[in-house]
Amino acid sequence: MDSRTQRHGIAAYRLRFSGTGGEYFRVWIVNVLLSIVTLGLYTPWARRRTARWFYDHTLIASSPLEFTAPLRKMVVSFILFALLYIAYKIAAETGQETMVLFFIVAAAVLAPYFWGSAMRFRLASTRWRGLQLHFAAGWKEVYLASWPIFAMAAVWIGVVFGVEALQAPDPLATAPVAPPPPRGGPGLPSFSAPAWGLIALGVLLSLLCIIRVEFNYKSLLVLRAGIGKQRGRWKPVYSDFVRIWVATVAVLLAGIALILALGAGTLYTLQALFSSTRGSAMFVLILVTVLVVFLALILVSAPARAYREARMFKLIWSNVGLSQIARFKCDLKHWPFVRLRLKNLLLTLLTLGFYRPFARVNEYRMKADSVTLHIKGGLDQLVGDLVKQQEGLGDALADAAGLDIVG
Repeated sequence: MDSRTQRHGIAAYRLRFSGTGGEYFRVWIVNVLLSIVTLGLYTPWARRRTARWFYDHTLIASSPLEFTAPLRKMVVSFILFALLYIAYKIAAETGQETMVLFFIVAAAVLAPYFWGSAMRFRLASTRWRGLQLHFAAGWKEVYLASWPIFAMAAVWIGVVFGVEALQAPDPLATAPVAPPPPRGGPGLPSFSAPAWGLIALGVLLSLLCIIRVEFNYKSLLVLRAGIGKQRGRWKPVYSDFVRIWVATVAVLLAGIALILALGAGTLYTLQALFSSTRGSAMFVLILVTVLVVFLALILVSAPARAYREARMFKLIWSNVGLSQIARFKCDLKHWPFVRLRLKNLLLTLLTLGFYRPFARVNEYRMKADSVTLHIKGGLDQLVGDLVKQQEGLGDALADAAGLDIVG
């Protein structure tokens, strides 16, 4: 049963996820096998089965969510994107540079349209107690929110031209004798200190653009989503996102430093313990240690990504609501979520990927069970009012859904 409390006319309903890893494993293994047998053509069916399973087991005030996406639209979207990807690969493999550039530019220009279509499709396919969500943002709003994407492209165009200008030789200076190229082939490009500084500035500005577009998209999604005439409410500010990203980078750097320190300590210990070991055996031990450290460095981003995911989830779900009639609160703890992610990652590696469905369920449950919905007034009266408000929106929603191409 959902946890419910009543205080000062506000009812609190704890979200609950009722699914188990064993149940989802059966859905997951069928999806994997059929996707392999059909060479990936089963993907839209697999995505729909997965979404419906998670929706059916997510309970809000004892009522499950419903995923009502039409399968035909998901199949058409999948086929369309598959054909576009094949066309791009053919152009790239056959050296058609003009077509490749066209695909890249088109993808950048259409990226906001794809995102807006995906959000409209997702919300229009979500129901709860007969209430259908909708996304009312127009394309002008979507493209205005996407300005950091184009700003980032402008930044790197400026960086490329700036580096070329800084690296260009002075026409009045005596041309130095170029050193012979190394025998092992071309090495890494050699840049001057100002050029490296310009590249570092480009990386920093790109990160700020990435954070900004994430903030813009999430805020637009909440503010322009709604049920009936009620719209979403959004409280976070851009600096909240920046603080989370800065903390995430700190966690990442701390993880890298720890792995390097452990690797150096391990190498020193091996040399001390096996100093009398023959050269070939010592070489194998050192090689294995280096490979392990390299693998650990690849996986070291997992704690940082889990930390950011948990912090962002709590920030958003503690600061959003529906007009003045409902709001959410979240008590997700980020370090327990990081530990859960690390345990899931280790078990997934040890089981060659077969623990993946259990890992996904465990993480989804921890996040879902941390959210509480607070509703002003009675739930039944609220639902009845929202049902009345959404009447008459059916035609508009149907027209909007007809623009969706992302399944």
